[in-house]
Amino acid sequence: MDRPTIADLAKAAGVGTATVDRVLNGRANVRAETVRRVHEAAEKIGYHGANVIRHRMLADKAEFRLGLILQKPNHAFYQETQRIFEAQARACTLRRVQVTTKFMEDPSPEELARLLAAMKGRVDAVAATGIDHHAVTRVVQDLRSAGIPVYSLLSDFAQGVRESYFGTNNIRVGRIAGWFISRLARRPGKVGVFIGGPRFHGHELRETGFRSYFRDTAPQFQMLETQINLETRKLTYEATANLLSRHDDLIGLYCAGGGMEGAIQAVREMRKPGAFVLIVNELTPDSLAGLHDGTLSVVLATPVRQIAADLIVQMIETSEKGFAEVPGQRFFPALIWTPESEIMM
Repeated sequence: MDRPTIADLAKAAGVGTATVDRVLNGRANVRAETVRRVHEAAEKIGYHGANVIRHRMLADKAEFRLGLILQKPNHAFYQETQRIFEAQARACTLRRVQVTTKFMEDPSPEELARLLAAMKGRVDAVAATGIDHHAVTRVVQDLRSAGIPVYSLLSDFAQGVRESYFGTNNIRVGRIAGWFISRLARRPGKVGVFIGGPRFHGHELRETGFRSYFRDTAPQFQMLETQINLETRKLTYEATANLLSRHDDLIGLYCAGGGMEGAIQAVREMRKPGAFVLIVNELTPDSLAGLHDGTLSVVLATPVRQIAADLIVQMIETSEKGFAEVPGQRFFPALIWTPESEIMM
């Protein structure tokens, strides 16, 4: 495929080739909005001069250093989350945003606290995924005292100390999962739920919403005891296979955290497509394959791109205006994918 030309870029941006030439060569008399539009078009079509345009667009902007702490370095979802944050940082026109990403080698609170503490003096703000623990809260308070706001992502922690939570309303997500299982199941029966562990605040809220839905709206279904899977594929596979073997009347399962790959594998091996309702979180190559072959019924996904874009703006505003008087939270609607969805990855 031929490399995009200036004419292609001008068409994509809705301007003339002369305007594109002025943008590329840094000439005066080009409105900032026009430069931004040309840059966005260059990124979209893969124009080779996109970085040059960005550099000139942000030449007089101050640098903003963003620290990002994520779980599981080899997991597709967190790799994609890193890629999205870096892309949104490049697209930001308010500052020259630089992202420093660190992955947790293990999910312990001590590891998260260590990585947060290491960000002190190196970044202007931090966004992190992780578990809620007093050791984490102490470090978040220390960073706040040093003028560095911390934002919790996906699962909340350090409430009252972190600047804000950005993610889905996890109680609502759990209730949505319950609604789908009660509607898609061929008959009433037993229902199971997996969470990563008791200190994953987001998982606990999803479990709460999931159970409350069945208690309030679908009492004809029987909820089984919650399974702790430590977000691991192997443990989730073994536990799912055990549940399917012991309960012929198990009709649905919700994996409220990580480890969904194991649940998908076990259901694929032990149940016919469409005979069992399996719901997981986040769209990955594994969950996409599960949708395509009928193993999965629904994927409830986090709108990471919108979260990243809005969070970067919020971070910059906080650096300019100061901390909020009251720590807040920002909820984003979950994305719902089914086997009939048109999915681009």
